[in-house]
Amino acid sequence: MSLSRIETIFKTSIAVKQAALDCLAQDILKASEKMVQCLLNEGKIMACGNGGSAADSQHFTSELVNRFEAERPALPAIALTTDSSAITSIANDYQYDEVFTRQIHALGREPDVLLAISTSGQSNSIVQAIAAAHEREMSVIALTGKDGGPVALELDDNDIELRVLSEQTARIQETHITIIHALCDQIDFQLFGAQL
Repeated sequence: MSLSRIETIFKTSIAVKQAALDCLAQDILKASEKMVQCLLNEGKIMACGNGGSAADSQHFTSELVNRFEAERPALPAIALTTDSSAITSIANDYQYDEVFTRQIHALGREPDVLLAISTSGQSNSIVQAIAAAHEREMSVIALTGKDGGPVALELDDNDIELRVLSEQTARIQETHITIIHALCDQIDFQLFGAQL
């Protein structure tokens, strides 16, 4: 029956989010603190991902540049997924795996932070983006899922991985967007105080 499938989706999503809260709350706070420190040091936050994760990276940066839930000054953030001319020329002249790397080499610097999103942890373009961020002395916050994959292996001790422990891409993506909203809320709260 189709109704039971709908109920299963909601119940599973709730369970995955509850598990993420139980194991990731402290790391989400640490990630938000790292982002706030970046902004206080006149850095910017760059974000990247593929497919649904590209949409999530754009969602996150738009919440910073525009606003989240309260009025406040614009915050510097760039989604590396939006410049179609840069992306297609890099993919054409080099290879797709470098579409974020080249942009990070051009735009990234310490104390910038990279938010790297990969539901599978398998995206080579994200692995290479993390390596490029390290070359530019940037910190990385990675949103991953499943077992973290090669993305998790590319992280160093100064980075933070927020891994959603699920094998279902849709449930991971749903939890990633909740984590993104928690990061936005914490950034606003830490920078500007309670406004809601």
